[in-house]
Amino acid sequence: MAAEPITVSITRTVSPDRAKEVSAWARAGQDLLGASPGYLGSGWIRPDPSSHEWHMLYRFADAESLAAWEKSPERAWWVASALGMVADSRQEKRTGIEGWFDEPTSIEVLAAAPSAPPRWKQLVSIFIVFYPLSLLANWLLAPHVIEWPLPLRVLLTVAVVSPIMTYFALPLVTRALRPWLNAPRKQKL
Repeated sequence: MAAEPITVSITRTVSPDRAKEVSAWARAGQDLLGASPGYLGSGWIRPDPSSHEWHMLYRFADAESLAAWEKSPERAWWVASALGMVADSRQEKRTGIEGWFDEPTSIEVLAAAPSAPPRWKQLVSIFIVFYPLSLLANWLLAPHVIEWPLPLRVLLTVAVVSPIMTYFALPLVTRALRPWLNAPRKQKL
C-alpha cells in the first residue's frame, strides 16, 4: 500500500499583544518547513484578529517525512524560540479524507492553503462510493430485516455503511480521484 500524505493540525494559544511577534515566528517556521523533504504545504489560520487561538496546518508526503521533521534540530530550535509567546493546546494528525473538503472559515490567513474541490466534485466523489455501497448493503440485509420497521432498517444500513465509507471506501476513491479533485479551476472570461 502506498504511503499516504499526513496532515498535522495544531491549535496554539497566543496573547493578542504578541500577535506581531508570533506572525514573524510563524513565517520563520514555514520557511524551515519548506526546506524539509516530503513537505507539501502549510498555513496559519486565525478565526478573527482578536482571537487567542491560532491554528496551524502542515502536510507531509508520508509519516516518515513528518517524523524526520518532528525530530529535526530546526524544529526543536523553532519550537523553543516561541516559549513565552505561544502555548500548544491541541494537536491532531490526520490521514485519509478527514478535513480534506473543509474550507477554513477564517478572516486572516498567513499563508495560502489549498482550496477545497468544488462542491459538485465532492458530490460526485461521495456518490461514486455511497450509491454502490448502499445498494449492496440493502441487497444483502433486506432478506434478513424485511419485517423490521423502516426507520430501524435504515438505521442498520447506515450503521453498516458509514464506517466502511469513512475508513475504507472514501479514502480509496479520493486518493484515486486526487488529480481530478485538485485540478485547477478554469477561469471564466
